[in-house]
Amino acid sequence: MKTLIMVVCAALLLQGCGSAQKLASRPAAVPAGIDLSGQWVLQSNAGSNQRAARETAVYAFFESGKSVKITQTKHGLFLSFDRSVVEEYRFGENRTVSIGEVSAQRVSGWAGDSYVIETLDDDGAHLIDTYRLANDGQSLERSVSIRSKNRQQMSITQKFDRTIGG
Repeated sequence: MKTLIMVVCAALLLQGCGSAQKLASRPAAVPAGIDLSGQWVLQSNAGSNQRAARETAVYAFFESGKSVKITQTKHGLFLSFDRSVVEEYRFGENRTVSIGEVSAQRVSGWAGDSYVIETLDDDGAHLIDTYRLANDGQSLERSVSIRSKNRQQMSITQKFDRTIGG
């Protein structure tokens, strides 16, 4: 009987070790006074390691450009880099997203005054995209972290200036 219990416990432990990682949901409530809306132009691109990042499947979910237009509504954000494809993020979302054969779990929401978008693909590659205002709302800081399935970490930091009328 002891042997059977030990075998069952070992099997349950091994099953738990093999289960896929899941992202925790993030808060949907917008912090008071925070509105990321505006037309933003890239100021600099420091700490970029995009070539290595491109080798992860989760990179397919990474959008970037020299400018970004952000529209913030009551329920989410719309981001358009270089006036191309518009990405929509719903506050507090937790869903599966796909590009071609690559699918991933996506969660987004608020962490203090920052809006955080996390994407985790089936291979365990993890993209964390964070937006926050700086300089009394005249600058937008974007931090992107990509961790490959073998735990190699890459970071990209971008700073954007608000354009006149944006």
